[in-house]
Amino acid sequence: MKLKLDENGHVVLQDGKPVYVHDDGKEVAFDAAGTVQTIGRLNAEAKSHRERAEAAEGKYKPFEGIDDAAAARKALETVKNLDAKKLIDAGEVETVKAEITKAFQTQLDQATAKSQTLEQALYAEKIGGSFARSPLIVGDKAKLAIPADLVQARFGSAFKIEDGKVVAYDTQGQKIYSRSKPGELADFDEALDVLVDQYPHKDSILKGSGASGGGASNSGAGSGQGPKGNFGGTKTERAAAIAARFPNLPQN
Repeated sequence: MKLKLDENGHVVLQDGKPVYVHDDGKEVAFDAAGTVQTIGRLNAEAKSHRERAEAAEGKYKPFEGIDDAAAARKALETVKNLDAKKLIDAGEVETVKAEITKAFQTQLDQATAKSQTLEQALYAEKIGGSFARSPLIVGDKAKLAIPADLVQARFGSAFKIEDGKVVAYDTQGQKIYSRSKPGELADFDEALDVLVDQYPHKDSILKGSGASGGGASNSGAGSGQGPKGNFGGTKTERAAAIAARFPNLPQN
């Protein structure tokens, strides 16, 4: 990438930040102060990870040479029973353990089901809500000609919730990072913009490009086919246009 210069050869600034032009032509204001803070934070995280690894290594060093953890655990249980002088038949001990395990498993299954329900609700709000509110999809400056539900049907699988935050992955399975804030993950709208740019058929879903013009429609004149929808029309017309162009696209 290179600095953007004006006609006098001076560096172009945006909000006091120098503007860089990436190889793909995108212009991004470089936040130097934010980048320095990010580098410092990442260095601190790396130090913390190293210290935890060293602590873990020291903690488990006394167990070197124990290759069969299951056998070692069983031996410890045997010794524990002998030390406690439990005069209970071994079969009865196992029965008690099985009952305890069953009760615990029931509680665990219930907690897991509740957690999954809450996770689904969180996904619907954070990711579904992000699509519904994105300025790339709704508003006067929207760049996409299709409604939020169709955008989510196409790109929703690229977004996940990790540690309570929305994280996007590109087509190669790599996390999408911000261009304006190096070292930081891209926010929802920046990530969606990247995914749209990577989409092979993006011209068909962008406003003012190709078939997405305001009056564009495929009526099938002369071919005996019915209307194929209108990318610039109502929500129903846009949905029909998408369904006609992409028959394999999931429908909600």
